[in-house]
Amino acid sequence: MAMPIRATLPATASLAGKRFMRLRSSVTATRIRNFDQALCIFSPSKERIRCSRFFPPLFAVSEPIGSASPVTYEDLTNSLESVEVFDITGKAIGITDLWRDRKAVIAFARHFGCVFCRKRADLLASKKELMDAAGVALVLVGPGTVEQAKAFVEQTKFKGEVYADPTHSSYDAIKFAYGVLTTFTPSAGKKILELYLEGYRQDWELSFKKNTVERGGWQQGGIIIAGPGVNNISYIHKDKEAGDDPPIEDIIKACCQ
Repeated sequence: MAMPIRATLPATASLAGKRFMRLRSSVTATRIRNFDQALCIFSPSKERIRCSRFFPPLFAVSEPIGSASPVTYEDLTNSLESVEVFDITGKAIGITDLWRDRKAVIAFARHFGCVFCRKRADLLASKKELMDAAGVALVLVGPGTVEQAKAFVEQTKFKGEVYADPTHSSYDAIKFAYGVLTTFTPSAGKKILELYLEGYRQDWELSFKKNTVERGGWQQGGIIIAGPGVNNISYIHKDKEAGDDPPIEDIIKACCQ
């Protein structure tokens, strides 16, 4: 009489099970180490790096990955009407005045030390001659202080106008995506390695400034094209994750053609 298969293979099954558990433990440990290494690259907070294996401090996100509440252009301009930003001399200006009497491409940086934002600034600046010819201003707004904005200009030699938003009011009004899960993504990790190979570097001194650390460094930005006229917004891109650049061709088409 044939013996049941289950009765003939107990030792083999047990050995396979043990090997699987050891392999799973090894893979899990490797993933944890890799996750911690990724945090060392991206996180602007040393305290959060040390807590990287204790998920609650990291995953206190306000919105899921890539989420940004929909807003109409009328709602948007109404929300922005009372928002002020500051130029590098410290002069306050209503943000809608940036496009009230002209057309402008306004790039919103994640923060002034962000490596992704430095690449985007260079990419936009490389098209400034086209913008100038079309009478379009190139503007960058960053969540930070005037001093941080000055440091950004000195380091990057950005050819456009730079403004600081120390209260993050414009980011809140536009409802740009925000959260840890919008920062730690596979594509963002791949892109940051590519940028480092291109020679771009995160400015960690700016990244560790108090106002950036308090916000967690999880803020995302975007690009809008607006004006002339406060309510004349012709293009808006909200980054779904860190490094989510729109095609530069789309920007040029929207602003200059």
